[in-house]
This record gives sequence, structure tokens and C-alpha cells, in this order.
Amino acid sequence: MNFGFENTIIAAAALLLIPVTVMIYSKLRNPYVASVPLGAPGGIPFKNSQINILIKIFKFLEITGITLLFLAAAGPSLKTSETVWMNRGADIIFILDVSPSMAALDMDGKNRFTAAKILLSGFASQRPSDNIGLVAIGEDAALLVPPTSDREILLNRLEQLQIGEFGDGTALGMGIAVASYHLEKSGAKRKAAVIITDGENNAGAIHPETAAAMLLEIGAAFYVIAAGSAGEVPIDYTDPFTRIRRTGIFDSRYDAESLHRLSAAGGGTFISALSSDAFTAAFQRLDEEEMTVLRSRVLYKKYSLFFHFLIASAVILVSIRFIKNFLLRAVL
Repeated sequence: MNFGFENTIIAAAALLLIPVTVMIYSKLRNPYVASVPLGAPGGIPFKNSQINILIKIFKFLEITGITLLFLAAAGPSLKTSETVWMNRGADIIFILDVSPSMAALDMDGKNRFTAAKILLSGFASQRPSDNIGLVAIGEDAALLVPPTSDREILLNRLEQLQIGEFGDGTALGMGIAVASYHLEKSGAKRKAAVIITDGENNAGAIHPETAAAMLLEIGAAFYVIAAGSAGEVPIDYTDPFTRIRRTGIFDSRYDAESLHRLSAAGGGTFISALSSDAFTAAFQRLDEEEMTVLRSRVLYKKYSLFFHFLIASAVILVSIRFIKNFLLRAVL
């Protein structure tokens, strides 16, 4: 967004010559006026200091009004630019595990859930042409955000999402099935589902491999990102329903073999993210493999501010004239 003038000469005159002219006029006006005190020693001023201040304010506003009038004649305008994508990007749905185990603190001081949200937010921000959706899984699964290019909606819902919001289980099959259902209706040339989890399927009525096969049938790419390290890991989170803080040591383990089979059932890719760096690398790989060739153009728009300056000038000058001639005529 840029602000400018069509005629810079008139704008320069308004901003430079008018103040200089006023200053010279004030210095040269009535150079031979003598001060003659009247009445008591020291003289009696005809106007008190408050009226003198009021007069100076009116003069300043008059100069401002005249300056705005010149600036209006200079053609003020506001120029904006907007990137328009000429073709559609990919439709990508992230299936995020929000079970309590995702509160394990093994991602450089952050828990797995927070690290996933940060990486997902960054991924979405870097791919403005993609429609990105969000599914959350716990004991059940729910579509929180359908595939959309509106990043504000996506990021706000992601920020509001809490660990344990959908119970203690991990319904991998249900989450994949929900994503598959919505991707099937997508008209995008490139479709993908990305599941981020640290556990094995232990809830839901649909087997994960059955749901993954649905993704294969509709031609959607499939990624399984297994987040977290194995062994004893500290855990710390607040239950969203009871507001009770839960801390302790969590015995972290997931069945890598079953997750491998899951990715294979959907013709997908299994990525192990045992550390924060590996988690970041997983998203970089996702970004590279789901790269789409995009065409875009920049549209420039210009909005004239002529009437804004003209109206402001007229309001100031007319208001001052009205106040001086009608409201304060007796004292000025």
C-alpha cells in the first residue's frame, strides 16, 4: 500500500511554500507599529491571553485548510497491490492427534502438540494457494476446518485447539475416514491427507488401514508423521474439562510397524519424527513433495483521495468562518 500525489509540484507547494509564505508574511506585516500603553502603568491589553491563543489556533487551522485544498488539487491517491493465483493449489487435510500423550515434552522444551501446531501454522502460511483443512482425533474425530484458503479461520481454530479436547483415546481410522470423505468431494488436481500422531489406534469404529485404502481409491497422497521419542518422557497439560493440571512421567512408545502398514495401505509415506529437528524436516519434506506449479499475477489498484482532502479542507475553512463571524464576533 503506497500513498502519493499525481502532481508532485502542487504537493510540494502546499507542504513547503505555504508555510514559508505565512512565516514571511507574519514577519513583514505592519513593521512600523508602535506600542502605546493606555490607562494604568504597564497598559491594559485589549484582549486577554486566552483570546490570543484562540486566534492563533484559528490561524493554524486556516493554514491547514488551505494546505489541504492545495493537496487535493495535487491528486492524492492510495495504491494497493494484490497477488491473484491463476491456478488452484493442492487440497491438504491435516489429521492432528490431540490425545493427552501429545503433551509429552520432548521437542526442545515444547510438547509434541505445540510443536505440531507451530509447524502446521508455518506450512499453511508459506502455501497461500493451497486449501488446507484440519481434523482433530481423540476418542472420536471431527472436522474442525474444511479445506480453505482463509488462513485466519484455520490458524484461529488451530490456536483454540487443546490437548484432551476429544478425550483420551486415539481414533486414527475415524480421523482418516473423515479426511477421506471431504477430499473425495474436492475438485483439486492434487489432494493429500497428513496424519500427525504419537500413538496407535485404540478407539473408533473404523480400522485405520481400511480408512487409508479409501484415500488410495480417491487418488489422494497420504503421509503418516510419527511424532515423539521413545522411553520415559515428562508430561504436563491441563485437562480442558476438569481444569486439573496433570504432570508426571509418560512411558512413550508407539508401534512403528503398524504405522508403516498404515501408510502402505494408503499408498503413502511414513516419516519418523523422534526429535524437534526431525519434526521440522518432516514438514520440509512434505512441502517439497506436495509442491505444485503455480501461476500468479499482481493486480494494482488506485483509489483517489481527492474528495477526502477537499471535504476536510471545506469543513475546516467553513467551520472557522462560521465561528468567527457568528459565535465569537464580539470578542475577535
